[in-house]
Amino acid sequence: RILYYTGRIGAIHEVRGKDGVGAKMDFMELEREKGITIQSAATHCAWGDHDINVIDTPGHVDFTIEVERALRVLDGAILVLCGVAGVQS
Repeated sequence: RILYYTGRIGAIHEVRGKDGVGAKMDFMELEREKGITIQSAATHCAWGDHDINVIDTPGHVDFTIEVERALRVLDGAILVLCGVAGVQS
């Protein structure tokens, strides 16, 4: 939603792509089919005077190495978790 509210994308779509479009950062067919992130993706947006870098990483333990690779380049981060599903293990 942050990409939508900052004007980076023009519409919000379902992750699984039920509407034929799908999520913007989950670009692999398997990601859209399963509704999960497999490969990390990065983008940026502006909120007022602030630049925000968004890194979408996998949440499943099987993809821990992919998450570690993505986080190595950061100086700091804000962790956003799903309030419904929470942390899954």
